[in-house]
This record gives sequence, structure tokens and C-alpha cells, in this order.
Amino acid sequence: MIDPVLNNSNNLAAGDRGRWVPIRPGTDGALVMGMMRWMFDNDRVNTAYLAHPNQKAAEAGGEPSFTNASWLVIVQDGHPRQGRFLRGSDIGMTVAEAERYKDADPYLVLGADGQPVPAGTATGPAPLEANGATVMLGDRPVLLKTAFELLRESARTQTIAEYAAICGIPEEIIVGLADEFTRHGRKASAVAHGGMMAGNGFYNAYAVVTLNALIGNLNYKGGFVINGGGFKDAGAGPRYDLDGFPGQIKPSGTPLGRNVAYERSAEFARRKAEGKAYPARDAWFPNAPGLGTEWFHRRVARLPLQPEGADPVELQPDVRHHRHPAADRSGLADPKQLPLIISVDPLINESNAFADYIVPDSIMYESWGWAAPWNGVSTKASTARWPVVEPKAAKAADGQPVGMETFYIALAKAMGLPGFGPEGLADMDGNRLPLERPEDWYLRGGANVAFAGKAPVGDASDEDLALSGVERIRPALESVLKPEEWRKVAFLFTRGGRYQPAGEAQDPERPDWQVHRFTKPLWLWNDNIGGSRNTLTGKRFTGCATWQPPAFFDGTPVRALHTEADWPLQIVSYKSPLQNSYSIATRITGLHPDNPVIVHPDDAARLGLQTGDSARIRTPGGAAECTVIVHEGVMRGVMAIEHGYGHRELGARAHRIGDQSQPDRPDLRTGINLNDLGLSDPTRNNEGVWVDAISGTAVRQGIPARLERV
Repeated sequence: MIDPVLNNSNNLAAGDRGRWVPIRPGTDGALVMGMMRWMFDNDRVNTAYLAHPNQKAAEAGGEPSFTNASWLVIVQDGHPRQGRFLRGSDIGMTVAEAERYKDADPYLVLGADGQPVPAGTATGPAPLEANGATVMLGDRPVLLKTAFELLRESARTQTIAEYAAICGIPEEIIVGLADEFTRHGRKASAVAHGGMMAGNGFYNAYAVVTLNALIGNLNYKGGFVINGGGFKDAGAGPRYDLDGFPGQIKPSGTPLGRNVAYERSAEFARRKAEGKAYPARDAWFPNAPGLGTEWFHRRVARLPLQPEGADPVELQPDVRHHRHPAADRSGLADPKQLPLIISVDPLINESNAFADYIVPDSIMYESWGWAAPWNGVSTKASTARWPVVEPKAAKAADGQPVGMETFYIALAKAMGLPGFGPEGLADMDGNRLPLERPEDWYLRGGANVAFAGKAPVGDASDEDLALSGVERIRPALESVLKPEEWRKVAFLFTRGGRYQPAGEAQDPERPDWQVHRFTKPLWLWNDNIGGSRNTLTGKRFTGCATWQPPAFFDGTPVRALHTEADWPLQIVSYKSPLQNSYSIATRITGLHPDNPVIVHPDDAARLGLQTGDSARIRTPGGAAECTVIVHEGVMRGVMAIEHGYGHRELGARAHRIGDQSQPDRPDLRTGINLNDLGLSDPTRNNEGVWVDAISGTAVRQGIPARLERV
């Protein structure tokens, strides 16, 4: 387990077979690139696996997956497509203009004669090295390299000793980890999660998952397996079409988070016409999902977003993730800047406290729902949720409890939107059905789950209904569903969902392969990354795993501005074993009322601190009082803060609702909220929080800090 903090998930996960390797925050990429360097230098990379250029060739060669290691990349400096894969249309293959650089435009590998050929039609291994190959594009030769060559070059930019100095892990341990990881064939796996939330988090995470490709463990038993997924409820069938409806309006325009290509924007066209396309006014994130970290500051900072005269729709993200410049109350409270904020939530939290309206929502035990495991389960699974207690929310005129679904349905009907009301839904025969209540949606989604696959589930008996308590919702089941459906959906509720048998995880014809396999290529080089540019500098990103220090958006290392001399420590966070949004203000809070900061004994001794002492944490973004715990289970130079404390809302502050006042609970305000210590990005005029330049995720690991005795 590689982690700056030794917590229970690390300490107890593997019993006496576990080993904790402490690491400096945000340097996971240095460790992994050091391991890769050793693997390349010592022939521990599975090149036979990597040479398969498509799924069909891989399976013919006895492999359940493949990579793009052999695909050709344009690396000619200054070429417009530098960093992009060479495609068929580039060398004159016939491809319709509308399909250029899309799926129908083939990726290329080197053929037996040394000339590019389509990767998808290859029947056997392709060369992993281009060895300086060029191709004529237009009237000039263009240099090519394979994805394999580019990754190997990236790993060899530094020595193992240099990587060790960066991450704080001795060279011999890096070598030992690489040796152990590659000693067991396909029966090894590397995964990562929240520890990647650093100022270089994307490349750190990319490096970790790339390790799996280098040993060819994807889709193997004992290796890296994909989630089996769930039985789809909100899809087009098999019983009801919950995927679309006549008159459906799809989103258009520029997303608030700017998670689209800057080069396709009106701003780019204007700046290019003026002679200088870069820098852009602000950061763009073409390779990221929707970004809540960007929504508020985009509006409050008055950045250009929509065409003149357009009315923006305001959404409500977590404004305190982290200390956001837009979290200034004067900005958020000004209706000229944010005309309307509507929140749907069962709780008043630090974000929706700024809302103009809060629509109370249900909590877990009051609601309907179908969910699938987020990851880590190799078979299909869908869990069923139904209201086991009566919601405490107020009821609408028709007797339905107020909540997210009832609010959206009522709002849509009032606006005359399609897809809601007496004929809002349809079965697979096209018969129109109502969407008037939450159960109209969720029970029909249950029918899709129950009838999915080769055969539907069985019927629930009357005894099943009585023993499980599902008898209480029998009237709803019978009124919404068809006679042949309702007992099958009831069966799911009596069993808590639908679950594929665990024994079906492996392919019966190839027991070492998974049934649910990832059949797309593993991208050693991602040309969506390698072909895009940093919008503040115009510099191209690297398309493969690489080491880069934590940096602000324009690439300035955070330590270049906030030096170790001024900020000798770094803050990391870890999940609480007890606290979550449901446990606040319960008896659990009394068991663990605050979150002392964990400090290494060497750092504590230097500062004259002992367990129980009061101290003050300072960062370039904020300050907080804390209590210190001195403990060996944290990396030197690191302070560890547990999530779930230091609230200003969630019951910590009294609100007046109508003629009633909530109780004031100062005990819920105790402890530290890491969001109050986060940084804004000086390379973006401090108008946005510090985020990873590619994924756009807010940085909460490796925050520069110092600790003072009080």
C-alpha cells in the first residue's frame, strides 16, 4: 500500500501480508515511472502482449485484450497534428470527409514492408518500434514513433535514483516493487483512487493504470478486471423505453465547465484572427467531464460564457471544494451575478446555504432507486431501493411527499415540457404511459431489470412479500405494472436487487479470462491528451504516462511559488471510518467529535509539539486551529486531516424556517474542514480554485502548509 498516511484501510486490508510504503504527496507518478524504468531496462515488459494491434489479433494470439502500443504517432515538431495518431486519411486512404479522424478513419501500424497499414485489419503482431520511420504528408517527411517508444522514452527521462529522490521512497524499494509486480505473470494489479487528487493527479493516475498494460493483465483472473456493471433500468427496454421520448431536447452550447475544445470556440477564432490564439482568457478542459469547480466562478467573475442575450441556467455545485474565490458571500448573494439558485437536497449544507430556494429531498431509506456497484465487482449486479419509511417531507396537494422527482415532474408539467405527464413514458410497443409519480419511473425501470438478459427472474410468492415487507408496496406494483411484470419486480425487491452468480465471473471456455471483458484498446498513448494544448500557454500536453511535479494550470510548479522554505509541510486528507453526511449530529458524532491533525514525530519534535497540543495550520489559502496527534503512521513532512469535520452547516448553524428556529449546535462546528485551507490558482488571476490541468479535479492532496504552536 503506497500512501502518505497509514490508516485502517491500509493497515487491515491484507493482515500480516500487507506492507505500508509511505510516499510524499503528489509523487505517485515518480514512483511508478521509476518502476517502469526498471521494467523497460530489465525486459520485464510483456512485449508479446503489447504487439497485438486489435482485439481479433489479440484473441488469435491467446490474449483477452489489447493495447495501442504499436500504433503510429506523429511526432514531427511543429506539425499541426503533432501528438495525434497517424490516420488513414493522412496518407491518402479513402475516407469520407465527415468521417475523417473518426472511427471510420483507421489507425495505422507498420506493415511487413515498413509502410503504414490499418491497425484494425492486422492479423498478427505489429512492430513496437518505428526506428525513425517517416511518412510523406503533403510535401515533407514527417517523423513517426509508436506509442510504445513514446512511453519508454518518458520512463527513461530520469534515473531510478532521481525518481526515488522525488517521491521519498528508497531506490531499492522501487526496484523491489517493480520486481515483485512482474514476477507473477498476469496475477498482479495496480489501482489508485483519491490519493491522485493532487496538482498532477491525472498523470499520476495514468501512470498507475499503465502498469497493468505493461504486464498484460487486463481481463485476466487475478489481474485487472473491469466492473461487471448493472442490469440497465433507465434504458430502451426490454419492457419500457426510459431512454428517450418524442420532442426530447438535448443540451447545446458551451458547458459552464468549458470541458470542450477551446480550439472550437468563438473565443479561439477571434483570438486567432487577431494573430495570437494563446493564451485564452481562462482554462479550458477538453478531456474532462462536467466540472462543478468551474460553475460559480465562471459566472461571478463575469467571464464570457453564452451568446449575448442568452439566459443561462444556473446549477448548484459544491462551492466549498475548496476555498473558492467565488464563495465570497457578496458575489453569491447578488442576484445580478447569480440570478437564481435552486437546490434539491435533504440537508442544508455549505453550498446550498447560498441558494434562493431549497427543495427538500428524500434520504436513502425514504426513496426509490436502482444502483450498480461503482467498481470492483466482476459480475453484473443491481441493487433495489424502495421507501421503507415514510418520508418526513411535506406533502403536495395530491398527497405525494415533496422531493427531487416530484419537484421535477411538477416543474416540467408547469412548463409544458415533453416526456412528462399522462403520456410521458412508453412501453416497447409504443403504448403511451404516465409519468406522474416517482414510482411510474422506478417500477418500470425495475421491469427492465427483471426482464434483462436471456431469461427474466422468477415471481415473488405471497410468502416472499409478507416476510420481506414488500407487501406494503404491492398496491403500487399492481397499479403501475402489467400483470406479468409486477411479481417479477417484487421478486427483485424481496431479494434486494438482481445479482449475477459469482461463479459466472470467468469464461467457461477460458477459465482464466473474465466474462465481462474490456474490448477497447488500452491507450499507452492518448492522442486526445497528446494532441491538445494548455490554453494558457499553448504548450502541448504529453499523451502518455509521465512524471510532472504538482503545478498550477499554466504549468508553474506549486513549489516555485510556495517554496518549501516558507511552507515546509504538506497537507493530505483521508476518509473517516465513521463520519459521513448521514452520521453528522448522531451518536456517532459523540464517539468521534473532531479530527485532530496527524503529525510525524520528527516534525512534531522540530516544532516542540506533543499529542494533545493546540496548533495553527496555515496555507497560502487559509488558516485553522487544530489539535495535534503525534503518530508514526504518516510520512515525514506531511500533515493528515480526516474528512467530515469543521462544518458551518449540516446542523452546525441555526436557521429560521418560517416561524421555527433550528437548534444551534456548536459541537458540530468542531474540527477542521480541509476546504477552508485549499488554494486558488494565481496563474488564473486567483479566479478559480487550484485544479489538475487535465482532469479539472480540485486539489486536496499535497497542499503547502506550515504548523505553528499556539
